[in-house]
Amino acid sequence: MPLSAIPTEAFVKIAEGIDRPEDVVVGKDGRVFASDHQCAVAEIFADGSFKRLGPKGGAPNGINMDAQGRIVIANFGIYDREEGPLQRFDPASGEHETLLAGVGGRRLTSSNYPVIDRAGNIWCANSTHAETWPQALDGRPDGFIFVLRPDGSSDVVAEGLKFPNGMALSADERWLYCAQTSGADVVRFAVLPVGRLGPGERYGPVLGKLQGAGEAIDHNELGYTDGVGLDAEGNLWVCLPAANKVVAIRPDGRVVTVFHDPTGAVINHPTNVTWGGPDLRDLYVGSIRADYVLKGRSPVAGQPLVHQL
Repeated sequence: MPLSAIPTEAFVKIAEGIDRPEDVVVGKDGRVFASDHQCAVAEIFADGSFKRLGPKGGAPNGINMDAQGRIVIANFGIYDREEGPLQRFDPASGEHETLLAGVGGRRLTSSNYPVIDRAGNIWCANSTHAETWPQALDGRPDGFIFVLRPDGSSDVVAEGLKFPNGMALSADERWLYCAQTSGADVVRFAVLPVGRLGPGERYGPVLGKLQGAGEAIDHNELGYTDGVGLDAEGNLWVCLPAANKVVAIRPDGRVVTVFHDPTGAVINHPTNVTWGGPDLRDLYVGSIRADYVLKGRSPVAGQPLVHQL
């Protein structure tokens, strides 16, 4: 099925009143969870209401789910000037635990987005060690990707990155894709045995402009990349929050706009896309600015994640 544009009016607002719903994850059983700064995660129900689960603490950012149905949470510490550990919450038992607070002698200050492979490795970006937002987005290459393996060992597996953000694994798990927010692009890494990565390479073109201090740029042209997600046809969807836009890099390298709301009245700073439902065509859109999650229908099914297989 071709990747067609989704009109703004096709989305509905759900979970209104939620606090900074950066990301959404949908379980195999259909349960929907979102980031929320007032708890570990919030569960969103079919009628659009939500319930906060687990303790408040940290700044939940990107979330994902392991094969056991536990939610892995990346805490973006720079948001509240706190630590940025990798945590896990079990909706079944209510257990909330810190998996990793540092790696390779470096403390985690801005864990951003976790992805989990079929072997149980958790790959996660630590975006920056900057203390403020202006510093974080000034192009400094102080971000890195780390891995936490099932045996408890961990390593920095890629570094020198410009605010690494959302990530996705290809269906065959040969490639790890990572958005570089202050690079306005996406890089990909070959996944090597025993939880390692090969050198990074740009995937697709630069996706827009970056704004210098005092520079006036039409926000629709801004290319700061955030969350990414792969659909079943291999299109890599990339969120451009400053432009209120989501584009997709097709396998042939061509970039198409999937949805765009110049006013930001509905699609307001989109940060992540997630697929769910029986046909994996229910589309959820998280945000760093809106106090709601968007739900719509995707023209293409999402690529099933580990917890949805």
